Amino acid sequence: MTAAPIPMPQGYRQISRGRYREVVGHSYHELKMGLIIEHRPGRTVTDADNTWLTALSGNAAPIHTDAHYSSHTAWGRPLVCSSITLHLVGGMTVRSTSALTTGNLGFEDVRFRDPVFVGDTLYAETEITGRRRSRSQPDNGIVTCRTTGHNQHGNTVITFTRSFFAPMDAEALRDHTGY
Repeated sequence: MTAAPIPMPQGYRQISRGRYREVVGHSYHELKMGLIIEHRPGRTVTDADNTWLTALSGNAAPIHTDAHYSSHTAWGRPLVCSSITLHLVGGMTVRSTSALTTGNLGFEDVRFRDPVFVGDTLYAETEITGRRRSRSQPDNGIVTCRTTGHNQHGNTVITFTRSFFAPMDAEALRDHTGY
């Protein structure tokens, strides 16, 4: 009696019989204009995130680290540093958009809308808004996307546009790099 073949789960590629590797990133051809991706899991911002990353960046503003000072502001408590919000939300998008990139080309039109506090859970959504073949790197296309980050209440906390290289042939790149 022969065992039935194991079906390939979505989000994985077959490496050998019965063995699969998780897929990260997409090719230029998969990232089509108008595609909207909801990124999961969400990410709850911790006090350690705010303390360590604010210290690492050298940001000495007491609104981010001094609870007494912050208690006298309109917010009544420390705000999470905006660059942390950008990095957390931007990082959430990488696995399903630019994980195979050879270069991030830029962030534009970054807007911080609602405040973020320790304990907030952030979620992200990305829409592919543009793409073209790279003139300088023929193995890549350039993808532009608009990302919106929101908190657990659905309030928009950040929006930004990002451009990055996306491989024209993701399977060849995965084979070459072991991804």
